[in-house]
This record gives sequence, structure tokens and C-alpha cells, in this order.
Amino acid sequence: MKRQQPFLNLQQKIILLVCGVVVLALLVTNFMISSSIAENTRSVLAAKAMDTARIVARDPVVIRGLSGERPADAVQNYANEIREITDMEFVVVMDMNGIRKSHPNPEKVGKHFAGGDESRVFEGQEYVSSAIGTLGPSVRAFTPVYAADGRQIGAISVGILENTVRQAVGESRMIIYLNVGLGFLVGIIGAILLVRNIKKTLLGLEPFAIAKVFEERSAMLDSVREGILAIDCSGRITMANNEAMRLLHLAGVNGRIVGQKAQECVPNSRLSEVLQSGKAKFDQEQDLNGIIVLTNRVPVVVNGEIVGALATFRDKTEVRQIAEQLTGVRNYAEALRAQTHEFMNKLHVILGLVRMESYDQLISYVSGLARAQQAEVNLVGSFIKDPVLAGFMLGKLSRAREAGVEMTLLPHSFVPEAENSSLVGELVTVLGNILDNALDAVQEAQDKCIEVELVYHEGRLSIQVADSGNGMDEETKTQIFTKGYSNKGANRGFGLYLVARSVETLNGSMEVISAKGQGTQFNVELPYAARSERI
Repeated sequence: MKRQQPFLNLQQKIILLVCGVVVLALLVTNFMISSSIAENTRSVLAAKAMDTARIVARDPVVIRGLSGERPADAVQNYANEIREITDMEFVVVMDMNGIRKSHPNPEKVGKHFAGGDESRVFEGQEYVSSAIGTLGPSVRAFTPVYAADGRQIGAISVGILENTVRQAVGESRMIIYLNVGLGFLVGIIGAILLVRNIKKTLLGLEPFAIAKVFEERSAMLDSVREGILAIDCSGRITMANNEAMRLLHLAGVNGRIVGQKAQECVPNSRLSEVLQSGKAKFDQEQDLNGIIVLTNRVPVVVNGEIVGALATFRDKTEVRQIAEQLTGVRNYAEALRAQTHEFMNKLHVILGLVRMESYDQLISYVSGLARAQQAEVNLVGSFIKDPVLAGFMLGKLSRAREAGVEMTLLPHSFVPEAENSSLVGELVTVLGNILDNALDAVQEAQDKCIEVELVYHEGRLSIQVADSGNGMDEETKTQIFTKGYSNKGANRGFGLYLVARSVETLNGSMEVISAKGQGTQFNVELPYAARSERI
């Protein structure tokens, strides 16, 4: 199913999420502390009014004015001075009858206090209340005034208009709103920086793109025929595809291995060695509890640092079968090409004899060809009982004739049919590459001769290939089995390397006898399991 691209990308989602969280947190904070701040602001203003009222009630000017010892103007002037200093809306001094002795509006002096909330102060109580006076709704602090003998002679009322209180509360809330806005701005900047960091970590990919890449990678890894196993820098397995799990299951490793130590659950993995050394190892054989696999191990390097190791491996039996198929196809192709070339030359001879109407010679020539071909097939078939190996030798003989080389299968050669087809594959690799090397070696020789001897005796097969080429010096003999070494040009030097590896795999032995100007002889001895009924 096609994965649809989301409406919002990662950057937009994170910015919206962070901003949403910040806004929600700030709104909740504002809701929780806004009413508290309003109440605190009101309480602070009320306390300030009460402190002012107490100061005025204890001032000698007010006490003497209410006692009649000083004129009323002195009280009015003092009250107005205090009001301006303390930034109160009004400071009212009144006698025990509620008659004002001071007021911001001089016309109100001498009149009864308005509001209806002043009765308790004349009973000696000190309190704060809200009422509507001549200046409008206000918060008012009341405190009694006492004479020197302890007798109450009046009261003080200091007030702040509600509008002033609301304005102060609004200013306090404005500070909160500014902080909310600042927090919102910081949240946006933080979200942008976070998104950039995450995008850098994700190599600029969106989550849906990462998911698509992951799905495609998983599908590709599970579709390949090689087992793939990866570990991190701590040696724990991070990935194993289906083929790896299949091969490990055949080797007796069951259960989930991802997250486990490779050394503990995968026998002979040796991935930790690659992790420590940082050196790749290619085409290595590995024994997985009896399952022989060919494996490649490479370190995983990111930004110049080794962060893990990777192994790819395949059942050697499958690789050998493929190699046998490829070797067989190549040999058949070479045999067909050589035989086709021979056949075309013989057809030209036959065509010439037909045109010349030399029918007696034509009959003799064709009969001779048939006898020679049948004799070669019979000869090879009598010496080599394994059909694959026999067909291989026929192909090599045809190729030698095409190249003008006299290749002889010595008469006392004998090879029974192999019990295991994989052994024949290795034998074809060994013999085929030695013969190819011999064919190349005699190209510049005056007498181009190659002698081949294959002798089976008591479970051992001896192979001897001698050519009449120019031979090799001692230095060359020590290097001919090195991978990639050749004096015949680029992209050569693999045949004898494969021979040495096959001989080693079969636990055989090999000897090279050669000297400058005296040709070369390869002596190979291999274990050979034959079918007893065919011997």
C-alpha cells in the first residue's frame, strides 16, 4: 500500500507541539496565579491604607484638632499633605458624630461621612471595607483615634478608589502576560532549534521517509540469498536477515538473537576481531556447528569511527554447486567451440572433396574421422569413469588440438567415478586451471607437448601434468600461487591461486618441478572417495 505523505512535516509538528505545550502551561499558570495576584494586590493596597490611617490617628495634630485644642484647618491641611505623600485617594478625619474634619474636597468638610460602613469604627474597631462614597466605590481602612486619657475622640478613614485598585491589578497581570509572551517566544525559538537538531540527526529526512527507507532496506535485506549479520560497537547483534536466521537455525541457534552478544549466540563469528582490528576479511570459511559457510566480514565506519561490523555469509555447499555449474558451462562452451572449429575445418575438406568428385578419398576421410573420434572417446572413457570428468578431458583435448598443442592422456591413467559430485567440482577446478596454465606455457615453445596422467590408488588420486614450456625460476615458483600474481598481463593470476585453495580444502598436497628451459611439471595428490561398484 502506498504510504501517503503527512499533511504536516516534522518541523511543523514539533513547533506546534512545543508551542501548544508552552501556551497551555502558561495559560494554566495564569489562571492559577492571576486571581491570587489580584487578591494580593488588593491586600497590599488595603494594608498600605491601614498603615496610613494608623499613622494619621496617632499624630498630635489630629488628636489636638479632634480635642478642640487646634483649629480645624490644621487637621485639613495635615490630612491633605499625608494624602499626597502616600498617594491615597482620600484621608478623612471625623469626630465621634461622623462629621468630617478633612476631605480632598473642602466642600465636604463639616458634613457627615458617607458610605454607611463607618459605624464599627466608633465602637473602637479597626477594619477594612468596601463602600460607595462621595468619590465613588472605594476600598477603605478605618481606625479609631484616642486622646491621651484613652478616650476615643474620633476616627480616621483612608481610602483607595476601586478604579485605582483595578488599575494596579491590571498592571500586575500585564507583567504576567508579558512573561507569557516571552515564554511563548522562547518556546518557539527552542522548538526551531530542537527541530534543526533532530533533522540533522535524521539526515534531513522526514519520519515517513525514514519509515519508507527502513521498509525498503528490510525488504532488500530479506530478499538477498546471503545471510547478513550486523553488530554494534559493543558486540551486540543489531540486525539479522531471514537467510541469516535460516542458516543459524540449521546450525542449532534458535530464538531471537537481535540484542544478544554475537560471541555468545553465534559460534565462531569472529566479528569482534574485525571490530577491534578494523580490518576486513574476505572469502573466509566458517564452521557453524557443522554448517560450513563462506563469509565476508567488514567494519562499519561512520565519520572515520568504527561503529560496528557486518558479516555476509552463504552455505558453501550452495556456492560449490554454483561453481560446478559455472565450471561445467564454461568447459562445455570451450569444448563446443573447439569441436565446432575442428568440425568447420573438416567440413571444408569434405566440401572440397565433393566438388572435386573424389568420392573414394571422401569415404576414406570421413571413415578415418569417425574412427579417430570414436577412438578418442573410447580411450578417455576407458581411463576416466566419471562422466563429468571424462567430458571435461574431451573438451580440453579438443581445445589443445585447436591451439596446435599435442596433449596426451598417458595410457596407464585411471579414475573411477566419484562418490561425491562436490569432489568432482574441486577436481575440475584443480585440473582445469593447471591445464590452462600449461596451454599458455607451451605457446612459445618449439615442441608444444602436454602429458597428463591421472592415477587412482587406495583412496588417493595422483595428478601429473607436464608441459614442454620454458619453465620457471625459483623466485617465480614461490609466487605463482599468490592471488593476482601473473606475468601475462592485467586481470590474471587467479587460476593457480584457486588450485592452491582447492588442494588445501581437500587436504591434498602439491609439488611443482620446473627449471628455466626445461618445462614444468605439476604433481598433485588428493583424497578421492570412489564408488566401489564402479572400480
